[in-house]
Amino acid sequence: MGKMAAVVGSVASLVTEPGEDAFRKLFRFYRQSRPGTTDLGGVIDFSAAHAARGTGPSAHKVVRSQLSVSSVSEHDAHRAGLQPVSKWRAYGLEGYPGFIFISNPFLPGYQWHWVKQCLKLYSQKPNVCNLDKHMTKEETQDLWEQSKEFLRYKEVNKRRPRSLLEKLRWVTLGYHYNWDSKKYSADHYTPFPSDLAFLSEQVAAACGFQGFQAEAGILNYYRLDSTLGIHVDRSELDHSKPLLSFSFGQSAIFLLGGLKRDEAPTAMFMHSGDIMVMSGFSRLLNHAVPRVLPHPEGEGLPHCLETPLPGVLPRDSLVEPCSVEDWQVCASYLKTARVNMTVRQVLATDQDFPLEPVEEKKRDITIEGSCHLDDQNSQVKRARLHPNS
Repeated sequence: MGKMAAVVGSVASLVTEPGEDAFRKLFRFYRQSRPGTTDLGGVIDFSAAHAARGTGPSAHKVVRSQLSVSSVSEHDAHRAGLQPVSKWRAYGLEGYPGFIFISNPFLPGYQWHWVKQCLKLYSQKPNVCNLDKHMTKEETQDLWEQSKEFLRYKEVNKRRPRSLLEKLRWVTLGYHYNWDSKKYSADHYTPFPSDLAFLSEQVAAACGFQGFQAEAGILNYYRLDSTLGIHVDRSELDHSKPLLSFSFGQSAIFLLGGLKRDEAPTAMFMHSGDIMVMSGFSRLLNHAVPRVLPHPEGEGLPHCLETPLPGVLPRDSLVEPCSVEDWQVCASYLKTARVNMTVRQVLATDQDFPLEPVEEKKRDITIEGSCHLDDQNSQVKRARLHPNS
């Protein structure tokens, strides 16, 4: 209880800025927090033993979540690189019905595939990214090829300019989210990656959402100084389906609030491999990421990423081999970064997009808007765009 009292005291001592709501005050507190101090004493750690046992400073909020074990076969789970659902550690929070936190259910080594996909494949055209606003399609055609040598020898040449992958902030998949209109449209679509769709379908089914269709994805690429502003994901036309979130790389603090921003949020760690599912009441709650945490031992990888992907994979596995050279690039990137994939179903079954005026359609298919991730040390003052807020 001493740690919790210290955190409450620290937050209370933070001077409230004019017009600042309860969520913004805690966002600011954790953005300025110091790792290794009592600042993080009130952050729930689902990976720690006390979360499972129900003891510790925030344990009164943590409950075990029941999963639909029979909805996903061990074979299908393995195909996606997941442990059998019976072995998943899933939790919920009192006061947040529909919120499910799954503590790293990936098989040892299998996160390598998803990290590589985010950096090497999903960043390619025809998918859309923040760099498209300032660069030609030819210049952003293959960010991986243009960046891999920079990243592989990052330790040797620390004064080099940042690679394009290091400048990447977001990528959209499937129905491409328009940051200006805050809408999806039928005219702005590219095929959704089949492996990510299968992974998402298995996770959704295990959480009781059989028939979930992965139609849109937003990938966020965080540096250590990046934050994600307070927002609500409400642009999808069907809110009865869950929002899935997959985290890889360095840990971060996630804030889950209420329907209004004057409700103080609950803070929790997101570690590499963790999955969050927001559904029902929790589907339209305010949330944010105020802090990405540096590795406690300097530039390093989370322990779960040190285990290599098995050399021999099942014949029908969706997971592909990862070469030593490719992982060197991924590991170099992740030592100071975090990648998050959010997957959504945009339309209800047999639902179509509403008809819109021609002029608005034209605006929706252009690549406009700035990255919604905010870099604290950026030399250029950007407008902060909060997705779906």
